[in-house]
Amino acid sequence: MAQTSSRLDALATLATLGSGLLFGFGLAWSTMIRPESVLDFLTFADLGLLFVLGSAVGINLLVYQLVPRWLGRTLLGGAFQQRPFTLDRSALLGGILFGIGWGICGVCPGPALAGLGAGNADLLIALAGIFAGALLHGLWAGRSARTAG
Repeated sequence: MAQTSSRLDALATLATLGSGLLFGFGLAWSTMIRPESVLDFLTFADLGLLFVLGSAVGINLLVYQLVPRWLGRTLLGGAFQQRPFTLDRSALLGGILFGIGWGICGVCPGPALAGLGAGNADLLIALAGIFAGALLHGLWAGRSARTAG
């Protein structure tokens, strides 16, 4: 039984690695790893990324709605999980801050990591800001949880 579990763990690791590589390749191919392309999109100078964004949203909508109904279980045998989400003040503030950061530097975490992997060392500055924001959020959320509990 332990051998079967380790095989599933290895397959899950390979599936995760393959998915990440495919995602990074897609980001690079669509030029989302270039802050100039994103900023051109955000200023309506080049709307090519609108097709990328629309395709991603449409495919994900279909996959998250239809695949669990068709398959019932994941390809590696696990159960599909619901992702709870509530639209509250924290979610809205987080979305606003994320959008402001995206608009200022032209990258979000996924494309920043993919761009760094493609050799764009300038993205280290954006990644430093992303990690600083994540650290501040973690500290704030931890403090909020301690005062509430």
